[in-house]
Amino acid sequence: MKEVCDAIDRLIAYARAKLGLSARNETYVRNTVLDLVGLESYEGAGQAYDGRSVSVLLRELVDACARAGLPAAERAERLTDSVMGALMLPPESVEEAFAAHMAVSSEEATEWLYSYSVLSDYVKKEKLDANPRFSAENGLIVTINKAKPEFRDPKKAVSGNSVKGGYPKCTICRENEGYFGRSKRTLRTVTLELGGEEWFWQFSPYGYFYQHGIAVNAKHIPMHVDRGTFVKLMQFVDLFPHYFIGCNAPLPRIGGSVLAHDHFQGGGEVLPLHRAKISVALSHPEFPDVEVGVLDWFGTAVRVIGKDAQRVADCSEVIREAWCSYEDRARGIIPEDKDGVHSAVSPTVVKTARGYEMNLILRNNITTEEYPDGVFHAHPEFHVIKKESIGLIEAQGLFILPGRLVEELADLEKLLVSGEALPEKYADYRMIFGELKAMAPSFTAESAHEAVKKELASVCERILGNTAVFKTQAETAQFMIEKAGFIHD
Repeated sequence: MKEVCDAIDRLIAYARAKLGLSARNETYVRNTVLDLVGLESYEGAGQAYDGRSVSVLLRELVDACARAGLPAAERAERLTDSVMGALMLPPESVEEAFAAHMAVSSEEATEWLYSYSVLSDYVKKEKLDANPRFSAENGLIVTINKAKPEFRDPKKAVSGNSVKGGYPKCTICRENEGYFGRSKRTLRTVTLELGGEEWFWQFSPYGYFYQHGIAVNAKHIPMHVDRGTFVKLMQFVDLFPHYFIGCNAPLPRIGGSVLAHDHFQGGGEVLPLHRAKISVALSHPEFPDVEVGVLDWFGTAVRVIGKDAQRVADCSEVIREAWCSYEDRARGIIPEDKDGVHSAVSPTVVKTARGYEMNLILRNNITTEEYPDGVFHAHPEFHVIKKESIGLIEAQGLFILPGRLVEELADLEKLLVSGEALPEKYADYRMIFGELKAMAPSFTAESAHEAVKKELASVCERILGNTAVFKTQAETAQFMIEKAGFIHD
């Protein structure tokens, strides 16, 4: 058992060096970890921190437990999560440390909390950094997230992925903080106030982009987007001006995976949509102090810019109300029918020298017999690449593709180099493989890889085109003029 005790001591030393474990609490925490692994005695002699990563130290503990025949090793993920939860600062202490850093600057505070989430192994940065990612010539960012399970059932989104028993009510309720049943012992949150309500912030373990986090309403209420949402988003960037923040459209198939609980997503990365330019400048007689324009973007999006948050919220609400009541059956746009509401906006905001820049992405989730997954969803020929809902992050130009593509696309590259035909098991790739072969008469390993990257970017661009409710910026401008009272600037 000495090997297990030594592994525990190395983790204790890590916690002293990296996680704020005090000398006073060391014995207590060691005894807690002994209980977690199933030992009633201690044979260690103490260990110094040797500079290795926490993932290596945890692997050593699991392996030592397995060699010792301890049952805890059979549930490695839960064991390591519970051990790290014991080594970390408790939620109140994390909250206090965050507040102390906030007193210096919000950027320092979020940097500290993110680093702590990485050091505690909640955000598994080593795995996330290994995910393939590239910036394409068309301006999009394409990633393959090997840690994220592929989410194909929009019906689960309505319930917030709730589980039998009803505790916690959904996957993002604050009751998940420390909850053993979902391996959340390492989750730590910090309290925010938005719109006079209690919210909280936490980082995402999936980490789609730099410091990807979630702002969550303390109350378990359904997602919604209205004027109040716009105000809260702008209050958030007042608190954290180095972040963007946005909200999924609150409808299945075009929104997030947890529609049952009001929440936002944001973080410290400038996404492609934020860089998009205004292609058609507009103005509104009621908002002379607000700049508005249709974005040069693959989806349908407009931008509202102003220094007064209330005026930006009011102008954004005019657009939202106009869109949510707009009907054009020739274009397949139906706002509401017997099946419910189909139109919504997905807002996302950044704070710049020009003021608040509120981007409103117009979305519709109507289905037909031809497109049972959604008319304004990725069309069937692209499902082999992306069948999941195109939510807030992808609508802004950062695509998160399923981990299975690593192996599948590698096989396609080999076929391009060898010149072999596409096997039957990859029949769903027929269109894409044909487009790849048309790029060149022959391929090297390097050129095949670059061709696949180019094709992925093209597919993602076309998927965004599928989601566009208006297929040209001129059509979007026409809607803004005829239905929302705007005029050409």
